[in-house]
Amino acid sequence: MAQYARRGVHGQTVEAIARRILTGEIPAGATLNIVALQEEFGVSLTALREALKVLSAKGIVDARQKRGTFVRPRADWNLLDGDVIRWQFAEGPDERLLEKLHEVRAIIEPAAARLAATRATEDDLAALDGALAEMAEADGDPAAAVAADLAFHRALLTATHNELLERMEVVMETGLAERDRLVHGGAAHDDPVPSHRAVVDALRERNETAAETAMRELLDKAVRDVEKARGRRGSQ
Repeated sequence: MAQYARRGVHGQTVEAIARRILTGEIPAGATLNIVALQEEFGVSLTALREALKVLSAKGIVDARQKRGTFVRPRADWNLLDGDVIRWQFAEGPDERLLEKLHEVRAIIEPAAARLAATRATEDDLAALDGALAEMAEADGDPAAAVAADLAFHRALLTATHNELLERMEVVMETGLAERDRLVHGGAAHDDPVPSHRAVVDALRERNETAAETAMRELLDKAVRDVEKARGRRGSQ
C-alpha cells in the first residue's frame, strides 16, 4: 500500500489519532469519541471521517452500527505498512521495533544478496556503485548518509529481480531510515562504505556465498552501530 501523503490538517489528524492508538493511549477495543475528537482537532465531521478511513484501510480501526468506530486488535493491523512503522517511531527510537527490524533484515537481506549475485545486471551494479559514491560523499551529513544507505538497500532488493522481494522496500526503508537517523544523527561513527562495498564486490564476482556472508557481516555491524548510538544517548 502506498504511503499516506502527510498534508495539512487532514494529515495531522490522521497521524495524531494513529500515534495515540499505536502507543496504547487509545487501547485496542476502545470506541472512539467522535464528537470529542472533532472538537479537539477543530475539523468537520466529514474531515474526521476521511481521516478515520485512512486508519481503517490500514486495519487499525473499524466501524459497526450501534458500536461506532473502534480500535481493532493489534493482530489486525497492517504492521508491514510503511506509515504504521513510521508512526511507531513518532515519539523517538523504539528499541523493540528496531530489534524486530533487524530480525527481518537478517532473514531477508542475506538471501537477497545471494540471489542478486546470480541476477544483478550492469544497471543494477551501477545503481549500487552510485549509492556507494553518495555514501562516501555524505561526509558527516546525516540526511545525505540516510538517503545513500536507503538507495543502496533499495538497489539491492531491485537486483534480485523478484517483484515480491522488491515490495519489501516499504518495510525496509521506513524502519531502516529510523535506524539510520539514530546512528548518523549523533557523534562520529565508523565509515559505512567498506562493509557495503564488500557486498557489491561479491555481486560483481557472481559469488553467492561471499555476497551472503558480506551482507551478514554488514548487518552485524549495523547492530553494533545502534548499540554505540544508544550508548551515546545514554551518556548525554
